[in-house]
Amino acid sequence: MMDTLLLAAGYSRRLYPLTENFPKPLLDIGGRPIIEHILEKIKNISDINNIYIVTNNKYYNHFLDWRKNFKTNFKIEILNDGTLSNEDRLGAIGDINFTIQTKKINDDLLILGGDQLFNFNLDNFINFFKKNKKDVTMVVEEKNKDFVKQSSCVTLDKNLRITFFEEKPQNPKSNLISRCMYIYKRDTLKLINQYLAEGNNSDQPGRFVQWLYLKKDVLGFISKENVIDIGTHETLEKARKEFTSFSSS
Repeated sequence: MMDTLLLAAGYSRRLYPLTENFPKPLLDIGGRPIIEHILEKIKNISDINNIYIVTNNKYYNHFLDWRKNFKTNFKIEILNDGTLSNEDRLGAIGDINFTIQTKKINDDLLILGGDQLFNFNLDNFINFFKKNKKDVTMVVEEKNKDFVKQSSCVTLDKNLRITFFEEKPQNPKSNLISRCMYIYKRDTLKLINQYLAEGNNSDQPGRFVQWLYLKKDVLGFISKENVIDIGTHETLEKARKEFTSFSSS
């Protein structure tokens, strides 16, 4: 079995005033919150066991209210990481570790950013992981070099093993970028605590992959499908305009 974690504890300051008192993953896209579109893409995966949504104290009650009204067969639990502001946030990797430790997760873990709109189910991604039995991240080609500089740049060998990974590179070595979609084996989860104990960056989730691939094999699953990271007013409007094509895929 596999647990799932949706990261939803950021404070989304670039989307103020929309997110000043409301969580980004619950913003409306095509009549539904972003997070429901994400859950829709995993609803038919039989391997999924528990689903955890980690948020912060500021937005916790918003997620509880949403959960009361969201009809689903999923076992969904909302976790409060206890932080109150962008200044005391745990960061994405900190929240991953918080969830693992709080829920004593001992299964493989699918991790997804709670602010991504994508037009494909995750079956192939999960099957790739099951076939190879190695940690894996979703990788896509990006034509815009400036966007690569703001992302996680990746190179792969012929076996799709990561040979280079750099978060926010000044001089990208490829046009492949890693998305905030990961599956970690159960024995990898304890390494997240080690990563943090060494004083490494607790925020950008790609930083852990950048550390991890030097210690063990991490694979890149290449997808040619569309993903929109909703981080600004511009990308939010882009997601809303492209909703029809996403929902019909």
